[in-house]
Amino acid sequence: MEKAQGLDTFLKKMGKSIKVKDLNNRIYLIDDIEQFISHINEYHAHGVSIHEENGFFFQIDDLFREKIKKLSTK
Repeated sequence: MEKAQGLDTFLKKMGKSIKVKDLNNRIYLIDDIEQFISHINEYHAHGVSIHEENGFFFQIDDLFREKIKKLSTK
C-alpha cells in the first residue's frame, strides 16, 4: 500500500485493478487505470482539485498524479 496524500488516500495494485481510498475513507476499485489516468490528465492536470467518480471523491494534486502514473501499464 502506498500513501498518496495526508488524507489517508492510498493506492494498492491488485492484479489489473487498483484500490484507492477516497476522501471519505471508502475503498474504490479502479478497473481501468489507463482510462482513469487519461481523465485525470485531461481534467485535473494542474493544481489541486476534487475528482468525483461513482460517488467517491478524491483530492487530485501533484503527489496523487505522480503515484497513479507509476501504476500505468504503458
